[in-house]
Amino acid sequence: MIWRDRVGAGRPVWMERPTPAGLALKGLVLALIVLVMIYPFVAVIMTSLSTEKEIVENGGLVLLPLHPSLDAYRTILHGGIVTRALAVSIGITLIGTLANMVATTTLAYALSRKGVIGARPVLLLVVLSTLIGGGIIPNYLLVRELGMLDTFQSLIVPGLIAGFNLFVLRAFFMSIPQELLDSAKIDGAGEVAILTRVVLPLSKGVLAVISLFYAVAHWNSWFNALLYLNDPTRWPLPLILRLYVIQGSPLPVAGSAVNAEAAPPPQAIQMAVVVVALVPILLVYPFLQRYFTKGVLTGAIKG
Repeated sequence: MIWRDRVGAGRPVWMERPTPAGLALKGLVLALIVLVMIYPFVAVIMTSLSTEKEIVENGGLVLLPLHPSLDAYRTILHGGIVTRALAVSIGITLIGTLANMVATTTLAYALSRKGVIGARPVLLLVVLSTLIGGGIIPNYLLVRELGMLDTFQSLIVPGLIAGFNLFVLRAFFMSIPQELLDSAKIDGAGEVAILTRVVLPLSKGVLAVISLFYAVAHWNSWFNALLYLNDPTRWPLPLILRLYVIQGSPLPVAGSAVNAEAAPPPQAIQMAVVVVALVPILLVYPFLQRYFTKGVLTGAIKG
């Protein structure tokens, strides 16, 4: 009877039934972890909606504004600086991630196949690039000699292929059963067809993870923009965020609907910029999450 009860409840036979005290302790620990994780996000969002009086009374962070206002968001969005930087960041992230994935995927597939001429020297170069960095000055001189200063290419081309991501993709491609590739060759498929019709559909999980790595890196990157971009109109959002939030540089808000006398407090504007920078990349995770579990079962095919 006990065995049937445990099996019917979906629990293994060897697992003991949890006690009410144990369940309560687990729930308390999980609630505390969730609270610690959510607190910074709630504080940032609520502070961006607060008035100057509420911010001063609460020491800079507000958890429950009594008079919430969207003036901070109207200020940064009507000023043009943040909206232009947001468009630049979105464009760089989309185009850069696509270029990264094309270059990394094709090179990883070539290095994972046997008999490819020059595979070992190329793989050695990739390994050396991950162990030895050129430094800021040589990288800057290289970008200048290639004519990419003050262009968006300088934010994409230098980091086109990340060694770690390449190794992960190469190892995954090598784990795909050779029988699948041989059967595709027997059917008359070439290397491009094998890559696009066999390898990539089986690699959705790892491709989603690598794409997310590249996208987050592009979205959060500000140092290369600081080095290579002299035109402020080309600056991405992370650089604007750094200059305003960390260094305290003021944001020009010409054309704002909020006049100077009723302007929102600087802390609210800072938090509003942080929220604008966080929301787009957070929206990507739910769409990629369903591919992560698929990658667990990939390769579980017996020859």
